[in-house]
Amino acid sequence: MNTPVHPTAAHGYHPLSKLQHWVMALIWIAAWIIGFIAVHFRDALNAHHELTILHKALASTVIFLTVFRIVWRWRHPAPALPASMSPALRRAAHQAHIALYALALVALPLSGWMWSSVADKPIMMLGLVKLPPLVAPAPEYYGLAKMVHQWLSWSIGLLVLGHAAAALKHHFHDRDGVLTSMLPARKAAGGREQS
Repeated sequence: MNTPVHPTAAHGYHPLSKLQHWVMALIWIAAWIIGFIAVHFRDALNAHHELTILHKALASTVIFLTVFRIVWRWRHPAPALPASMSPALRRAAHQAHIALYALALVALPLSGWMWSSVADKPIMMLGLVKLPPLVAPAPEYYGLAKMVHQWLSWSIGLLVLGHAAAALKHHFHDRDGVLTSMLPARKAAGGREQS
């Protein structure tokens, strides 16, 4: 059964917006999982810090990709939300997206960068570019920096799960085309692309 597409979602997002969303989502999820394993299975799977290095190599790209994404979003606004959503729900969706940008894409990677800085540990973005420390080494703040990064990780992980759950609700319950507007375009029967 075809999911009806609400008129406001029919045009969908620009293809580059979709690519940014899914590439950054994959990087973020991969970095989160690798970070979790690196910390909680350190002795068994991360004895020589290989996973920590990989985690930082991936996660450090997020904040720089976010700058590009914000500039792009400013020039290419998101499609309007469905008219079937109440004004309160539209405001909540808008605030949730701001929280995702501010916390998941800026605060979390910055807190990891700060943790590495106070620990005097390098961050090699993609294994190629060494990022400068944000502050001078400060071993006395190591525990605090670690706690902030880990608490942010868990809190934002729940926020991301909520975002995914909301997208699935739009698709399976509301059937309003919000999720399909962010999916890659598919070829229709006549060879025409559709979102």
